[in-house]
Amino acid sequence: MIYLDSAATSYQKPRTVMQAVMRAMSNCASPGRGSHEPAMRAADEVFEFRSIAADFFGMDSPENVILTMNATHALNIALNSLVRAGDRVVISGFEHNAVTRPLHALRARMDVIRTPLFDREAILKGFENRIDGASCVVCTQVSNVFGYILPIKEIAGLCREAEVPLVVDASQGAGILPLRMKELGAEFAAMPGHKGLLGPQGTGILLCRDSAVPLLYGGTGSGSTEQSMPDFLPDRLEAGTHNVPGAAGLRAGLEAVRGMGLTRILAHERNLMRLMADRLNRISDLQVFLSEDPEAQCGVLSILPMRCSCEALAEALGEHGIAVRAGLHCAPLAHETAGTRETGTLRFSFSPFNTPGEVLRSAEITARIMSNM
Repeated sequence: MIYLDSAATSYQKPRTVMQAVMRAMSNCASPGRGSHEPAMRAADEVFEFRSIAADFFGMDSPENVILTMNATHALNIALNSLVRAGDRVVISGFEHNAVTRPLHALRARMDVIRTPLFDREAILKGFENRIDGASCVVCTQVSNVFGYILPIKEIAGLCREAEVPLVVDASQGAGILPLRMKELGAEFAAMPGHKGLLGPQGTGILLCRDSAVPLLYGGTGSGSTEQSMPDFLPDRLEAGTHNVPGAAGLRAGLEAVRGMGLTRILAHERNLMRLMADRLNRISDLQVFLSEDPEAQCGVLSILPMRCSCEALAEALGEHGIAVRAGLHCAPLAHETAGTRETGTLRFSFSPFNTPGEVLRSAEITARIMSNM
């Protein structure tokens, strides 16, 4: 199989990730639930994960790294901490349902910055004109549909000037693009462990500048006589038993990404994406969503076939052993912004483990399928 769906989940993992998960399952109990050796090993494992993540994302304190179930869990904590009914929240026109659905549930007024795809100047102007008076700003680092890299550093600067808190959805950028929390000054950043960080499914990270409002309530192994949640991190946001094998696997994923280097990973995935775009642009009746500015797009490429549905093409590719994703990608707002709400797109997304040969083979099969449609 040629796996080109890493924007959904990184299927190919470093061997060290699987080894770390199995080692934790074999040797660790629950942190904070005893002074015996298995519990202490678990505590060390989770603290090591926090320490590596804090260093990787430019944070002073490991305690401000929260282990979550996924990016959606992390975003819900962040938004629940900042947003109240009726608040005006400024968001980009490329946000995922993991942002828009919590805001809808909180009855916030979403002020959407709709700008052309890959137009970074326009989106910056839009944020500049709308941030003042907002309760908070939420912005994705990278569009999961189009690989569009939003100017998050500049948006963060506008937020600092206006003294408006910023929530960064780093789901598609973490492990590919730099994210330094102290430099950004963002209130929160959320990300999954299972995409660019190469960790297991069921893991995520919330980076907190300060504290936050708990989303879950329960045991923490600390302050057990009190019926309110602890007032300190990470305990305040981590009710219940930790996913220690997940934390161990995510730590190993972070170490693997750090060893490969973000610059190399981005260059590799971007080169594969542009190679695929070059080959697919030779196919008639196929729209390829490619930025003219190479710096504005990472290793995610959406296409729109004109003679069949995206789902039909994805199914045909799957029959040839090529794994891709078609549809709205849980981001209908991004499709509304780009004008593909009615059709969706077919998405190729790349990882550090894909090769040029896989790309050329996939493009050749796509051309063959399209010629028979």
